[in-house]
Amino acid sequence: MSNFGNQIQFKVYQTMPDPDPDRLPVVYEEWEKLAREVLEDGPYDYIAGGAGGESTMDANLEAFKKWKIVPRMLRNVESRDLTVELFGHTYASPLMLAPIGVQSIIHPDGELAAAKASAEMEVPYITSSASTRSLEEIANAMGDAPRWFQLYWNKDPEVTASFLKRAENSGYSAIVVTLDTPMMAWREKDLKNVYLPFLAGEGVGNYLSDPIFRSRLEKTPEEDPASAIMHWTKTFGNPGLTWEDLTFIKEHTNLPILLKGILHPDDAMLALEYGIDGIIVSNHGGRQVDGALGALEALPEVCEAVGGQIPVLMDSGIRRGADVVKALALGADAVLVGRPCMYGLAVAGQRGVREVLQNMLADLDLTMALAGETTAGELNNSVLKKSE
Repeated sequence: MSNFGNQIQFKVYQTMPDPDPDRLPVVYEEWEKLAREVLEDGPYDYIAGGAGGESTMDANLEAFKKWKIVPRMLRNVESRDLTVELFGHTYASPLMLAPIGVQSIIHPDGELAAAKASAEMEVPYITSSASTRSLEEIANAMGDAPRWFQLYWNKDPEVTASFLKRAENSGYSAIVVTLDTPMMAWREKDLKNVYLPFLAGEGVGNYLSDPIFRSRLEKTPEEDPASAIMHWTKTFGNPGLTWEDLTFIKEHTNLPILLKGILHPDDAMLALEYGIDGIIVSNHGGRQVDGALGALEALPEVCEAVGGQIPVLMDSGIRRGADVVKALALGADAVLVGRPCMYGLAVAGQRGVREVLQNMLADLDLTMALAGETTAGELNNSVLKKSE
């Protein structure tokens, strides 16, 4: 993707004599505003909202503002390299599409649209356990494009094992185990809207299509959807898990295992101790613990604890190319992008997600070059200064 930013911006400027009347936004806040206009309160707040008073969402954004990029001059930035290496694979850029469930509430094409857009942009797509479309359908839509699978650890161990096997069989190349959601948080806006999409049969596609989950039901989900969803509510969360239980995941997959939701350096060290392959520093986009640390604030200490022994990725608060530069400079090997892509999905389906990713990659490429850097994989904190 060398010089990608130049190509994209000049493509836009070339339309100056004949502007496209159906042109989609470039500005992040405009995507968010348009998404608010097209979505009803329930779906919009489910995507845009956070836990409690949403102070963690604010903390995520504030954490980026505390770090300033200090550009360097005359360093020959004519050609840039955005590629990153993870688990023996070379990816076109350090961007990944974060695992986000129930995308069917945002757009009729849901996960299939987002996955296809990711494939077009060579951005790895992380399929959520809570997707409305099954992980197999999403894999089929993506062809050979890179994809990982995110696991919500089910109370029924055989369902968890089945999900892992299905992911391996469908060409997923890593497993992302989300640890920060043993139960759903107190989300004031969802409670105010009385809105939980799973109860309407959205976001349970992987469960209703799973042979083990189906074997637990007296009647098929097609015959008795309400009972199937009630069974799902009883088995979704798993608050009894401990570090020792990670051996179960390791026994049931040969794929690299990443733990998502790590904020404390001691947990990062425990991940190493238990032989985990990677970490994702994340607070679930501020959706789980109100008043928590901003993810970027946690990143340097986690990276220090890991000491380069395994990859560290990061999400929560990535909105623009400069945010990606800052996260990489503070030690992240790659970043996951969530809400911006979902606003794109709401506004224009597959095309919307593609444009959001394209714009962010162009912004990343140009910001990196203008900071005097040419290689995403070599960014470090020498390009940053912390403001008091």
